[in-house]
Amino acid sequence: MKFDTPATTNPIDQLRVIGQPVNRIDGPRKTTGTATYAYEWHDAAPNPAYGYIVGSAIAKGRINAIDLAAAKAAPGVLAIVTAENAGKLEKGSLNTAKLLGGPDIQHYHQAVAVVVAETFEQARAAAQLVRVDYASAQGAFDLAKLTDSAKPEKITGGPADTKVGDFAAAFAAAPVQLDATYTTPDEAHAMMEPHASMAAWDGDKLTLWTSNQMIAWNVADIAKTLAIPKEKVRLISPYIGGGFGGKLFPRADALLAALGARAAGRPVKVALQRPLMFNNTTHRPATIQRIRIGASKDGKITAIGHESWSGDLPGGQPDGAVSQTRLLYAGADRMTTTRLAVLDLPEANAMRAPGEATGMMALEIAIDEMAEKLGIDPVELRILNDTQVDPEKPERSFSQRRLIECLRTGAERFGWSKRSAAPGRVRDGRWLVGTGVAAAFRNNMLTKSAARVRLDSSGIVTVETDMTDIGTGSYTIIAQTAAEMMGVPIDKVVVRLGDSNFPVSAGSGGQWGGNNSTAGVYAACIKLREAVAQKLGFNSAEAAFADGQVKSGNRSVPLAEAAGDGELAAEDVIEYGDLAKKYQQSTFGAHFVEVGVDTATAEIRVRRMLAVCAAGRILNPKTARSQVIGAMTMGVGAALMEELVIDKRHGFFVNHDLAGYEVPVHADIPHQDVIFLDETDPMSSPMKAKGIAELGICGVAAAVANAIYNASGVRVRDYPITLDKLLDRLPEVG
Repeated sequence: MKFDTPATTNPIDQLRVIGQPVNRIDGPRKTTGTATYAYEWHDAAPNPAYGYIVGSAIAKGRINAIDLAAAKAAPGVLAIVTAENAGKLEKGSLNTAKLLGGPDIQHYHQAVAVVVAETFEQARAAAQLVRVDYASAQGAFDLAKLTDSAKPEKITGGPADTKVGDFAAAFAAAPVQLDATYTTPDEAHAMMEPHASMAAWDGDKLTLWTSNQMIAWNVADIAKTLAIPKEKVRLISPYIGGGFGGKLFPRADALLAALGARAAGRPVKVALQRPLMFNNTTHRPATIQRIRIGASKDGKITAIGHESWSGDLPGGQPDGAVSQTRLLYAGADRMTTTRLAVLDLPEANAMRAPGEATGMMALEIAIDEMAEKLGIDPVELRILNDTQVDPEKPERSFSQRRLIECLRTGAERFGWSKRSAAPGRVRDGRWLVGTGVAAAFRNNMLTKSAARVRLDSSGIVTVETDMTDIGTGSYTIIAQTAAEMMGVPIDKVVVRLGDSNFPVSAGSGGQWGGNNSTAGVYAACIKLREAVAQKLGFNSAEAAFADGQVKSGNRSVPLAEAAGDGELAAEDVIEYGDLAKKYQQSTFGAHFVEVGVDTATAEIRVRRMLAVCAAGRILNPKTARSQVIGAMTMGVGAALMEELVIDKRHGFFVNHDLAGYEVPVHADIPHQDVIFLDETDPMSSPMKAKGIAELGICGVAAAVANAIYNASGVRVRDYPITLDKLLDRLPEVG
């Protein structure tokens, strides 16, 4: 199905199941421990062996020699795979061959060997006996020393640099100016389920049970790396214990499970030990961001410029921290630039809302700083500079843009009018209390997505697609879509996900999964409805599907009759025309936060949080709310505690476990309110939805930072905002 014009009649609009707060259909399996994760396929491939990865002890250099004699002689050892005996590994789209290092080493904890043994304990013990002789080389680990870096060709969603008008002249002429630099640190995904895989070979065919967000991408990369046809690789990933972008691509667990299984001649399981989750896999890169804003005395932005520096391995990609600045606020003269330093740190790549999450940590503080210079309320300054067209391409309007409504709705609900504009004025006992605001922004991306839908003789509708569920509720919204389209209760729908034998979906990432995958199910259901109507002798344009019946005029027939003694099946893919080119499609929101700062210790406590979101039709308010409050929690982590600390002598992340890498816990997070504006976007898809998962994190950290300033009068531009950055300055506002 090609979607290029909004439909005048749409079965989804009935909203009998879609749009309802349906409980997650996978919830019982997850809460009873019967959902099968990547490391738990005990019956699918009996008698598996266990692999344990040896990570490099240097960040840059070469392996002179590896002594495997003691490890091979250890009890239970079946095989040891290194770059020397792995065979030729081809360079996939993300250079997956480098997931196994040697002789060259690219970063600390790069996998250099996998030891396969009868038990996990034996594999771990033998791995300690692998002796590697390294020749260490000098590496580059400090972004701040490499700001004169290369210009990349592009960032996600556009060119590396943009320019409209004459920014330099407009900024110089502006009566009110802001020129400030902000930094964000390296951050880790730190999801509960580690990267884990089990591999089994049947002749030349590989089956890989793995924890991965994008099935089709990974089939292609694994196949190319191993130099086998894609048809010979099957990936299975029905349940994923957190991804956040860290499981978009194949990692060492998947490749080395496959290599280990081939070497041992039996199935092999590999799970990355927690330190390798930090230094072996991907992370969010640190940024240095300079923001310049010029405005008239009445608050109209006349010039806005955003420059960003980040780092990655050779051939890597930059963080797209400037992306939201191209679209969020008006201003005739503007520019953005992105530079990329080559660093010998673990790979930098996508992490929830890549680009906007880090960019808005800086931009939305800068807007507040500008509001203070102008003497204008921060909410009103954002409203004053709203735009209904793409500021870089004024001929293109937004399909929908309700940022102003998000800000005003949130301000009213949060009690913004009671806020003290002057910082450090509100106390609650020993606590200084302040409130902060930030806009939220994330683009809506359209990606083709396919599904297969089957109807059997008992009236059960089964949906099959390689879409994944990373804890986001994909199972439930897909079931709701099929139930709505076929006119059956949700308990009559079976959803099967995460298998490369199923039609290729959008996959999970970039908050594109919900809208696109359900649109693919919609397309398949349209085909199935046509097949049902034809089988029952109805005109498909006039047939109504409801309550397990197909109705037309005075005639009503049970849906199940269309399947006869067998089944009816239909498969289709949603593909998009040029609506995304005609209209800028984005999601918007506003975050409001109240914090307390202890006057003696500078301890920071988040007291209240509110998010207001405009993201098209909300397919399931219950699962959507869970997505947003989880994202808000991640935003608090980014603001107050998350930081991968680099040993700049040896080039590794020191705090590479969950004891040293701090994330928010229940006691850190207060009650969180979420408001969804009632809207549909007919330009987005037949579902009229967009995405919500990443919008919830965009702007949160800045709202926390702005609240801390309002409470204490101390402006911190370097994240995370830890108490040591406040403590010596608090007496200034005592």
